[in-house]
Amino acid sequence: MTGHYLAMQCDGPGQPLRVVHRAMPVPGPKEMLIEVAACGVCRTDLHVIDGDIPAHYPIVPGHEIVGHIRQLGSKVEGFELGERIGVPWLGHTCGECDYCRSGRENLCDVPEFTGCTRDGGYAEFVVADSRYCFSLPYRFSDAEAAPLLCAGLIGWRAFRLAGEGDRVGLYGFGAAAHILAQIAVWQGRYVYAFTKPGDVAGQAFARKLGCVWAGGSDVPPPQPLDGAILFAPVGSLVPSALKAVRKGGRVVCAGIHMSDIPAFHYADLWGERSICSVANLTREDGLEFLTAADKSGISPSVETMPLAQANDALTRLRNGLVQGAAVLMP
Repeated sequence: MTGHYLAMQCDGPGQPLRVVHRAMPVPGPKEMLIEVAACGVCRTDLHVIDGDIPAHYPIVPGHEIVGHIRQLGSKVEGFELGERIGVPWLGHTCGECDYCRSGRENLCDVPEFTGCTRDGGYAEFVVADSRYCFSLPYRFSDAEAAPLLCAGLIGWRAFRLAGEGDRVGLYGFGAAAHILAQIAVWQGRYVYAFTKPGDVAGQAFARKLGCVWAGGSDVPPPQPLDGAILFAPVGSLVPSALKAVRKGGRVVCAGIHMSDIPAFHYADLWGERSICSVANLTREDGLEFLTAADKSGISPSVETMPLAQANDALTRLRNGLVQGAAVLMP
């Protein structure tokens, strides 16, 4: 394909996105040119734009991409022209380091990340490595499928690490938590939702999705939790979550960036409680989650906005004004 396409570009840390027109890229042998149909707006995009995590500037953010294949590289296998696919955060791995060779490609020493070190989906077109793309369940619309590709995937990995206990707490009830809560309820678990103190609307939304309890993050749950997942990037919530989990419980920090964790008493950790973080995802995570998402009957709640309003969408996300997930539609 020839011509130009529109993209929303970040020129450097702290800079607002600006409209640029770029020459149509040519995919490499194992890459595909994808026409973007929808791209979710993720908190990680804010960290890229704010300079909280290393990125290659100028960069086009966006790593929850749904689109259709318009051009195939000469060595692409398993995909066809016109097929609808999803492009996630993990854009490429080396396949050679100890982590890749031991089935932990999410910890690859020299990875590439969509919308961070390679251009992402805040654009009309994007080039992606075909080996890291996913076929998507047909029952989800383009907008509904977008948040599955990070909020859902990272939530799923965090969920598995939190253990198999019946009672799970979700701190920060945004895009990831609202998807994960539905999965957990489908599995027969009891979900406790923690929002910003005073966020009555968010708590009502959580209860509507099947959570057995919803309250502010400054309030302890009515029952000890078997595990807790922190989606809010607030380090001070770690000690609070430790106090909320029972002996042997695990607190999983699901964000790629978090404010510093304050000091806390060893007694809050004792009793074989533990803290761990989630880093990125593997392709196996993606296949498992998308299968579960399809079977579970979950329904992502999305707010759609035009691509040109990407800065407004990011501001709404930053200010906690998005219920569910925001999705840009080129």
